[in-house]
Amino acid sequence: MLGGMSRKPEGALRRGWTTGACATAAVRAALMALWGEGRAERVRITLPRGERPVFAVAELSNGPGWAEAGIIKDAGDDPDVTHGALIRVRVEASGGGVQFAAGEGVGTVTKPGLPVPVGEPAINPVPRQMMRDTVAEMAARLGQAADVKITISVPGGAALAAQTWNPRLGILGGLSILGTTGIVRPFSCAAWIASIHRGVDVARATGQAHVAGSTGATSERVVQHLHGLPDHAMLDMGDFAGGMLKYLAAHPVARVTLGGGLGKLTKFAQGAVDLHSGRSQVDFAALAERFARPEVAKANTTAEVLAQVGLAYPDWVASEALRRMRARLGADIAADVVVIDRAGAILARA
Repeated sequence: MLGGMSRKPEGALRRGWTTGACATAAVRAALMALWGEGRAERVRITLPRGERPVFAVAELSNGPGWAEAGIIKDAGDDPDVTHGALIRVRVEASGGGVQFAAGEGVGTVTKPGLPVPVGEPAINPVPRQMMRDTVAEMAARLGQAADVKITISVPGGAALAAQTWNPRLGILGGLSILGTTGIVRPFSCAAWIASIHRGVDVARATGQAHVAGSTGATSERVVQHLHGLPDHAMLDMGDFAGGMLKYLAAHPVARVTLGGGLGKLTKFAQGAVDLHSGRSQVDFAALAERFARPEVAKANTTAEVLAQVGLAYPDWVASEALRRMRARLGADIAADVVVIDRAGAILARA
């Protein structure tokens, strides 16, 4: 997912496959060539929940003691930055066991708090296990030693990674090889919320006592400058205020700032925890009652409400949003709210 949610298209959505699933399929195709089982055009793998998808092999080459295979990632109908990327795997004998290496376009972990240790290729635990299982099954069946070095590359991955949260999380040089089920479910909130969780984990592991979640790039820039926060303190909250605050309540830091535009923070102040326009709306009738201004009920935008009510409106949004934050975070976490306008000017703080 990128820095903002795309609108969900109408009709049935086609699911896709994670980079981890694609890498596992590439491992199978490459080992078939290396261990004499043939040059496959298609391979079938088993995912963690038992599904057995088939992948087309996009490229295959081999030489003395090595083989490489590539799978084109199909993310289905999800707006995934890695859709269409080539996931290439090289296999060769290792000094013992299954070893992993980052090739071109695959990142390396440089900060603690992620599920992979510092210094390791950014290949998450479930994809690693899927590939180990594939090596073990094929080695036993073909009478080979399960001692394999697996190098994963994603040509162009470094440029793609700049569009993800990887640099902020301390994953440098490229993409992560991800996936817990092997399946990309279109427009699922799970991947985004998982990235928020990893951001909190990295902040805690690096001793960052103050983090901030913002609804968009403008509010993030304002909040970061206001508080002088480093990049790794900025959580990519987007519309998922509830998901961020729930995780922080269970994995606390000393201070949390919530920043956003007047519209989205109005929805949060009114009780919404998913701030996407397709899943929550501003209740203008409630605002009209709150400010004893009947004309507000006919407003179409929060900018109209601001023009009719004045700064009492963002002041109320800030204070009510803060009350809701504290109710979710508990008394031990300091909290503050920053409300901005579309130009990035601060309208209210609490």
